[in-house]
Amino acid sequence: MSQVKSNVRLPGMAVYKSRRVSERGFTFMELLIVMVIIAIMAAVAIPRYMAHLRRAREVVLQQNLWTMRRAIDYYTTDKEKPPASLEELVTSGYLREIPKDPVCQECPWSEVPAPSDNASGSGGIGDVKSTAEGIDSTGKPYNQY
Repeated sequence: MSQVKSNVRLPGMAVYKSRRVSERGFTFMELLIVMVIIAIMAAVAIPRYMAHLRRAREVVLQQNLWTMRRAIDYYTTDKEKPPASLEELVTSGYLREIPKDPVCQECPWSEVPAPSDNASGSGGIGDVKSTAEGIDSTGKPYNQY
């Protein structure tokens, strides 16, 4: 008995078509279009990310200055004299540690002397400012915060 091949498809049998060589993957043009779209999206997203990163550093700088100024005020109220240095705020327990300037990590804080009430002139710290160079996103210099 000889086997006869038929073109009849029985239920449940899968029909596999062989793909041509040109249908196996994406064309160069399709890949190029996708890469151009990704490049355009990156060109829009990266500057926005950098602007948000800069703004976040400015907000952290303002928060650090506010925290140190509040600690100076609490210390001055409690001890009835301003602190001699920022380290004194740490040793007295008003700050856990002296925060770093987020805009310029290596820059020290500028300690502004407190106005002295007596004739001796030893006032201590009345305020603290950033020594970072440059201006923020609104045009205000960092050292004027």
